[in-house]
Formats: sequence, C-alpha cells, structure tokens
Amino acid sequence: MGTKFRRDKLSSGSVNLNEIKNSFRTFVSRSKEFAMRDEKLEKVMKEFYIPDYIVVPEESNSSSGSGTSDDEDDAPSCPVIVFINSKSGGQLGSQLLITYRSLLNQNQVIDLGEKKPDKVLHQVYARLHKLKCNGDQFAAEIEKRLRIIVAGGDGTAGWLLGVVSDLKLPQPPPIATVPLGTGNNLPFAFGWGKKNPGTDRLSVEAFLEQVRTAKEVKIDSWHIIMRMRIPKEGSFDPIAPLELPHSLHAFHRVSNSDSLNKDGYHTFRGGFWNYFSMGMDAQISYAFHSERKLHPEKFKNQLANQRTYMKLGCTQGWFLASVFHPSSRNIAQLARVKIMKVGQSQWVNLDIPRSVRSIVCLNLPSFSGGLNPWGNPSHEKLLDRDLTPPYVDDGFFEVVGFKNAWHGLALLAPNGHGTRLAQAHRIRFEFCKGAADHTFMRIDGEPWKQPLPVDDDKVVVEISHRGQVTMLATPSCRSRSVRDPSTTCYQEEGSDSDEEDWEERRKFGAAGTFKIPDGFDIAQLS
Repeated sequence: MGTKFRRDKLSSGSVNLNEIKNSFRTFVSRSKEFAMRDEKLEKVMKEFYIPDYIVVPEESNSSSGSGTSDDEDDAPSCPVIVFINSKSGGQLGSQLLITYRSLLNQNQVIDLGEKKPDKVLHQVYARLHKLKCNGDQFAAEIEKRLRIIVAGGDGTAGWLLGVVSDLKLPQPPPIATVPLGTGNNLPFAFGWGKKNPGTDRLSVEAFLEQVRTAKEVKIDSWHIIMRMRIPKEGSFDPIAPLELPHSLHAFHRVSNSDSLNKDGYHTFRGGFWNYFSMGMDAQISYAFHSERKLHPEKFKNQLANQRTYMKLGCTQGWFLASVFHPSSRNIAQLARVKIMKVGQSQWVNLDIPRSVRSIVCLNLPSFSGGLNPWGNPSHEKLLDRDLTPPYVDDGFFEVVGFKNAWHGLALLAPNGHGTRLAQAHRIRFEFCKGAADHTFMRIDGEPWKQPLPVDDDKVVVEISHRGQVTMLATPSCRSRSVRDPSTTCYQEEGSDSDEEDWEERRKFGAAGTFKIPDGFDIAQLS
C-alpha cells in the first residue's frame, strides 16, 4: 500500500521529480567540490609537505632510520617551515596556526610561543646534514629548495632574519613574511601587503602558491653597536632602566683599541634590516608599546591598533613641535653625527639642519606603515647631490630627517619625502652632556627610551654594513635590487678599508645575538 502510494505521488506531479533532480545535482556538485578539495590538498602535500623524519628531532622520531629516501624526484618542489607568532594580530595568529597545520605536517608549522626558531632550525639543519652524509638525496633536495614563512609583526620577522643570520648556514633559506602586525613594513616592502591576511583554507593555499613562485631578493643587513656607561641604578644584563629590543644585547667588553674601553662601560650589539630611527617617530612608537604592555586587551586587531597609534601621534605634541618640544631635543643639539661611504676610511661630519627633530637610517622603501621617506628623487637631483638610486642591496642606507608631524604627513603626497640628508655605508652618533637627559630610539619597529650623558660621559651609537640575507618577493615588490636585470643602473659594492673593530662587528652573527630570553612575552613584538 505504502509503495503504491509513493508511486502514485511520484507520478502525479513534477514537484517531487524536480526535488530529486535538484538533490542529485547537489550531490554531484558536492562530490566534485570534495574531489577538487582533495586534489588541492594532494597538490599542497606534494609541493610543500616535509615528512616527520626530517623535521622531528631524532631522539623522538621512532622512524628516523626507516623514513629516509633515496628518490630526489619525490621531494616537494617548495618545502616550507612555517613560524607563526600565535599572539600577533589578535586572534589571527592562532587561527592561522590551525589552518596551516590542517594543510601541512603539523611538525613543520611552529608556534613561536612554544618553540624558539633558533633551536628548531638548528635541529632541522643538523638532521639534514646527517641524512645527506648518509646518501639521502631526498634530504639534499629539501635543503636546496627549503623556504621559510614567518607570520607576525616586523619584530617577529626581524627575529627570524636574525636567527638565520646567526646560524651561518651554507645555504640560508629565503624568507617570506605574513603581515600580522601593526606597521608590517617588511612584508609591504616585498609585495606581501600590509593588511592582516585571511586565515581560511583558500587564503592560506593562495599564499603558499605565492611563496612557491616568489623570486629571491638579497637585502643588506646592518650591525648596530652602542657603547655607554652602566646606569648607576639597576642591575646589568639586562640593564634595568633600559628595556632594549630583543635584538640588542649587552656584552661585557669592547675592542682593546676602543677609547671607551675602561671600567664601567659596556657594549650593546644587535642588528636590523629595515631602519634605525631616533626622535619624534620613536617616541610615538614607545608610547604605543608602553600602552600595549599595560593594556594588552585593547590591542586585539590591526585597525584598532592603527587608530591608537594615530591618537598617540596627535597627543605627543609633534604637530606643535616648536611649542611642546624644545630645540634641545633637535638632533643637531643631541648628537654629533658622522658618516662614511663605501671605500672611505675617514669619518665625515654630517651637517643636520637645526630644525630636524627626527632622523631615520632607512634600508627598505617602507616605513611607518608602508611610507617611503626618501621618495623617488629625479635623475638630475641624484647627479646634483652625488647620490645613487635607493637599492636594498647596494651597501648603502638612506639618511632622512623630519622637522615635525606635519612634515611627516608630507609622505602621504604623491611626491612627498623627508629631508634627504645623505647616503652612507656607516654612521656614528656621539652623544655628550646636553640639555636633554634622554631620547627615544627604534630599530625595525622595536622602540626604547635611551638615557643620555648627564656628566662628562659619552654615549656612542654606530651602524655599519654587516652582510646580506635573502627575502622572497612577489611581482608587486617595491624594493629595488642592483642585481635586477630590469634595473638600468648597477653599482659595484666597494670594499670597506677600515678594519678597525672588525672583529667586534663580525660577532654580530655569533650564536645568541638574536636569542629571546626564556619567559619573554612574544606578544610584545610588533
């Protein structure tokens, strides 16, 4: 009876037939969707996946002996190790971590809140070296093709760049950056954008494909060394009154030939890739970081962070600098500045206008959220001032000055720029006793409040060329290279004939330079 009723109902109208047809179409569509998803997952696994026997430490890898491979044809075309600051970008970091681990081997996706990158990379490369020595061609191809992805702010990206420099690898992996911070100057300079990315599966797959096709670009790395007397209050290493960036560490001695090599003086050493700045912008950044440290719950997304940053910029008095900031804080009154160009062995005094209250030593064309303080000077201006086009791998950085916040807003104009002061291979700031007892400094987004001499002491900050690291860049990369075939002007990098204190600068790459102490809250990284 029931069967007959269903037949009568089926043949009595077209509604049920249409429903069946629609259901069948949905089934077919979903089947195709699942098939395409499986096909994409298989493609991701084939191109980016690294097996456990390479990324898991040998003592915890039960299959370390049986997991080796002799077939280099099976190696992924673009193996990646992904480092994610899960505390960056509000909840975006943790969401991104979940998505990457769902697509790749979870052991090749590292939460920086749980594992330090120096330890991870040391273990991976030690494992690769051992496997290669045993004739594992698969491991050899992994090492040759390996790329690194780092997701976080500029501070997190700088941390990874420093670790790779410290390890002194024979084949250092190129690095791609995912913008999860507030400024995101490093990602923006190489075409990865400055807005926080999508964390869904499709967005991550699209980003991985960009990493696979990205080109490699060399960029200069810069060594910064600061010598000063130990403050009278507070303990040493770290010095309590100084909340220095993670990449600037204290060392107990200076060169034997150094004039400051006497009791009570110590050296701080570190490095940067994008910029060193002092004055107005560093003070605003310091206020932002201090506020975020006190009230982390208020800094959960990029848009809110940028609004807070702008608000602090307005309340710091830099729009009325002549009223709120006395001339004693101008750069010319704070320090004597000297520069040296490639091939030179003598310091030359740099004349800085008395109105300049902020100075930036810039390596990449991205500062304060993607702005370019140097701008794009015409060919005639370059010739007139004996300048070269701003490349990221030419051994020079650009030195730019700003008078006040209004001057900084000029960067928003199409041809806006700061006061172009010089291009240099080395720069030296000498601070003596003056009207100001402190100033503010910043390297790659990480600010600090720097005490200045109050008696006959001297504080010296010196920046010099250290070497190069390799970044990954998309077709929309803003940074220009002297080695790019599309670049018309090529400048041979000269040799620095001044070998004084070279041993000190060389140790920029010593193990531990970029180690972050245990217990450090990585949420404080930009």
